[in-house]
Amino acid sequence: MHNRLSLFRAEAGLSRKDLAARVDVNPQTIGYLERGDYKPSLELALRIARVFDVPVEALFSLDPFEPVAELIRRSQKG
Repeated sequence: MHNRLSLFRAEAGLSRKDLAARVDVNPQTIGYLERGDYKPSLELALRIARVFDVPVEALFSLDPFEPVAELIRRSQKG
């Protein structure tokens, strides 16, 4: 499973500890998720998505995400 958790967390200015507290897990769990060592339960994925106010598929995917730099380049080309 692929995720953009660290990207969303950094953009929101949240530490792993901050996010963990908001979704009621250990901070190590957030690190495991970010590294792809652990796959979240559906409930945890939904709780994390709620923190960032995004659909769960914006954070987690079975397929690799397109690099953000590529998305930006493509959007600038119109």
